Amino acid sequence: MKGSNHRLVVSVFLLLFSASLLSYYAAAAVDILATNQSLPDGQTIISSNGTFEMGFFNLENGRYFGIWFKKVTKFTLVWIANRDSPLLFNDTSGFLHMSPQGLLILQNATTNNNNNNLIWSSNSSSSSSLSNNPIAQLLDSGNLVIRDSNDLASSNPIWQSFDHPGNTMLPGLKLGLNLVSGIDRFLQSWKNPNDPSRGQYIFRMDPNGFPQEYLLNGTTKIFRSGPWNGLRFSGSPGLKPNQVYTYEFVNTPEEIYYKFDLIQPSVYSILLLNSNGVLQRLTWNNRTEDWTVYLNAPADNCDYYGLCSAYGFCSISNSPVCNCLDKFVPKYPTDWLATDWSRGCVRRTPLDCKNGDGFVKYEGIKLPDTRNSWYDNGMSLKECERICLNNCSCMAYTNTDIRGKGSGCLLWFDDLMDITKFTSNGQDIYIRMASSELGSKAGKGKVIGISIGVVFGVLLLGMFLTLYIWKMKKKNKRQTEELITQGKSGSYSDKQQQQLHQTNEDEIMEDLDLELPLVDFSKIVEATNNFSKANKLGEGGFGPVYEGKFMDGQEIAVKRLSEYSIQGLDEFKNEVKCIAKLQHRNLVKLLGYCLHGEEKMLIYEFMPNKSLDYFIFDNDRRRLVDWTMRYEIITGIARGLLYLHQDSRFRIIHRDLKASNILLDHDMKPKISDFGMARIFGGTETAANTRRVVGTYGYMSPEYAVDGFFSTKSDIFSYGVLVLEIVSGKKNRGFFHSDHHHNLLGHAWLLFKDGRFHELIDEELSKSCHFSQVIRSINVALLCVQQNPDDRPSMSSVILMLASEGPLPIPKEPGFFTERNLFFEPSARDKSSSSKQADSSGNDFSITLLDAR
Repeated sequence: MKGSNHRLVVSVFLLLFSASLLSYYAAAAVDILATNQSLPDGQTIISSNGTFEMGFFNLENGRYFGIWFKKVTKFTLVWIANRDSPLLFNDTSGFLHMSPQGLLILQNATTNNNNNNLIWSSNSSSSSSLSNNPIAQLLDSGNLVIRDSNDLASSNPIWQSFDHPGNTMLPGLKLGLNLVSGIDRFLQSWKNPNDPSRGQYIFRMDPNGFPQEYLLNGTTKIFRSGPWNGLRFSGSPGLKPNQVYTYEFVNTPEEIYYKFDLIQPSVYSILLLNSNGVLQRLTWNNRTEDWTVYLNAPADNCDYYGLCSAYGFCSISNSPVCNCLDKFVPKYPTDWLATDWSRGCVRRTPLDCKNGDGFVKYEGIKLPDTRNSWYDNGMSLKECERICLNNCSCMAYTNTDIRGKGSGCLLWFDDLMDITKFTSNGQDIYIRMASSELGSKAGKGKVIGISIGVVFGVLLLGMFLTLYIWKMKKKNKRQTEELITQGKSGSYSDKQQQQLHQTNEDEIMEDLDLELPLVDFSKIVEATNNFSKANKLGEGGFGPVYEGKFMDGQEIAVKRLSEYSIQGLDEFKNEVKCIAKLQHRNLVKLLGYCLHGEEKMLIYEFMPNKSLDYFIFDNDRRRLVDWTMRYEIITGIARGLLYLHQDSRFRIIHRDLKASNILLDHDMKPKISDFGMARIFGGTETAANTRRVVGTYGYMSPEYAVDGFFSTKSDIFSYGVLVLEIVSGKKNRGFFHSDHHHNLLGHAWLLFKDGRFHELIDEELSKSCHFSQVIRSINVALLCVQQNPDDRPSMSSVILMLASEGPLPIPKEPGFFTERNLFFEPSARDKSSSSKQADSSGNDFSITLLDAR
């Protein structure tokens, strides 16, 4: 009897101890779910610092269990356990249970522990390491872990939600592979914004070759991060030290992953793969109480995988965006000119390994796809070159780490695919070339065979010519100084004027532009950080453009004429003539110029919001430009054109009006830019003919593109195209519709005739647009793009029609209203919607010379 009483006392003690232990956990830590405890629907667990909360919630498709931000006012989910197995929408009988075996089990109260009706389980693969007291804990990082209650400080949990992410990457999560355990951590999008089940987009680490990250649509590559180069992924120039987060990439025999951590824990930032297949870096804004987009991928057309195919490179500042690398040519030139870049480029001179190949250095690029590459982090670049040169299958090499002087070796053995040219933070690569393409090195053997007498004669001739040119320049400079002195006093003779136009270009520019401030070269060097790659904004036919800041804080953009430019000098001088004395709030302002030796530069006011095309043709950024902004841009461009055509001291025809030439200031106000192709008309002159047609296909009027005839009505046609693009969010050139083969102008006119205006309007404007104002803008735009120039309104009439509420004329058939034979096959995305723009339409095709018929 005493023995029985003793056992009873012990049993009661153990029960009381267990109960007190559970009570301790429940009272001491709201972030813990102990063994045999359950979390019913209606109750939540909060991390110790209050940042994250987990429990049940409703979405449109049913009821789920997951984790969300507690300290963020907007409900933001970061992980869902049963994303593919929701409970019924009104079913509140669910609960999460912590089993003695160390499993988290999600089920209905009506099913008890019947695993046959299991909704979700953590399914730990580490059962051999389980203790007798496993617990689940929601950490301050947002990570839900299962661990031994006796070892809460352990960094190796039995199971963790960070090993099974959904569509969101939190700080501290290792996105990539554990090569020992076989765990692959990747992001997978929701099916749609209201359905968290697994969608078609995946962002994951690929360990093949030199590791890199891919954004996939099923198995189709959409975006590639490029390989890690010691500082960043080579295809992600925007990934750089910042005040929000730090980041690292680890590549060892045990693990390959990318991870980021917050600098200030109170500043929340996440990486989200949305249901549209866009990877977004989001940062919480306490002022607006919403998430702000910090970075996007893909960020522009050049981010889409393999757009320019093998040995083609993409540059978003060029038009068209795809070009062949130097010393390469299109494989199928006709297709290439038709903007079908799918077959890529080939070497101008085929390789001949037996007769000695070499390498050409290409700078500032996103490294090609490394899936089939080979690398060794211990080699030098010299060793890397030797190995590649001795293997005829090796196509290119570079460093794996660009820090310091560079280190490591990366080799390619296939055609080089998915190359982008960056304005900053690009990388160098050395590509195999035939010996004849290598300049002086390739001709070394031949030079040895050249007669010493011939070489000696050439040297003497060169010295003679150099001396002669030096004397002539000295003479011309002296004459120019005399002519300028006479010119200032108004005493030019006809002969002297002719002589002046034959002198050095620098003196011509000085004489041309005396009213503009002359900026000292040293100030520009200082303002642009010695023309650093980090300050480079883009490049055109004239040369590169740099961002800069003077010592007084004034921000500038510097257009620097390239010594290799063919048309740059003419454009440079033309731009000075056209814009130097123009002052209008809707024209970009020319602040000054610089002449220093062979350097010729123009200094403009800096436009922080880039150009119009950066916003309206991007699926995400166009949401930032509502109808009020777009209408202000439409009317602002109109006012700028009216000033050029009518109100300035000269009548100026722009000739290259397009979305990329409309810059946006701090307040998103438009400013017309790039007057390199403009023409000045004097007196009563209103029109002219030319055999040198310049501009961009898709914006040029029919009479100009075909016959070289241009006038103010040519600019008005371009303006009409621009307005339709602003309203629709689609490009005219390359526009695709499943019901016809017309361009955007033809499509708009067909909808106008049928009264189906609403089908043209950008879907992002549905909540912000003033419908009658949009319809009036479409009507005015169609009047501007009519076939006959005489039918098009003047710019003053355009402004009046936009501002009034009276009836408008009915537009006639637009220019180029003929169905096209499309040179491209629309993508699956385009085919799915009758108004989607074809992938090929993301590129303007600028021309600088076309003989008119």
